Amino acid sequence: MTIPILSDDLISHVSGLVAAYITTQRNRYIHVALPLSINQRTAMAGFFSSQLLDETRLLVLNEERVDNPDFYPMLQRMGFDNLPDQATMAAVTFADCVVSHGYCTDELLFHELVHVEQYRQLGIPKFADLYLRGFLSGGGYFEIPLERNAYALGELYGRNHSRPFSVADEVGRWISEGRF
Repeated sequence: MTIPILSDDLISHVSGLVAAYITTQRNRYIHVALPLSINQRTAMAGFFSSQLLDETRLLVLNEERVDNPDFYPMLQRMGFDNLPDQATMAAVTFADCVVSHGYCTDELLFHELVHVEQYRQLGIPKFADLYLRGFLSGGGYFEIPLERNAYALGELYGRNHSRPFSVADEVGRWISEGRF
């Protein structure tokens, strides 16, 4: 599987399309999403700021799936054959709105809240740009540094739920070290 090489101008253009998709999806779902439950907040306390937990919204879809971006056909025509399919993801995070395709376990919620923190520190445009560039340089979803960060922190959480650490500090460290 080869990843087509895109010019800097085309990367910037697609990055803007990704940011617009994130914003559109956030705006679509945020008004029907709910605050985190007391149990969810308790499970995440000590890992995330209370402000992030207060502001994050969660929507569990039952008979609906998140649509892929409208620009996917354009990318497929360019030769991309491994684009992440939103409908097959357990959950997708759009800034401060987590949309889950089924029951949201604490482990899944933790992973998605790492993305909420990444968005908080980077903003939507920078997150979109780094996500796209990570996909292009790594060759796929699991090589995207923003995902690797969320999975690595999720592993720490999974090993010991009772040993809190600051996700904000860890995300900030990855940013300052240029790891995204």
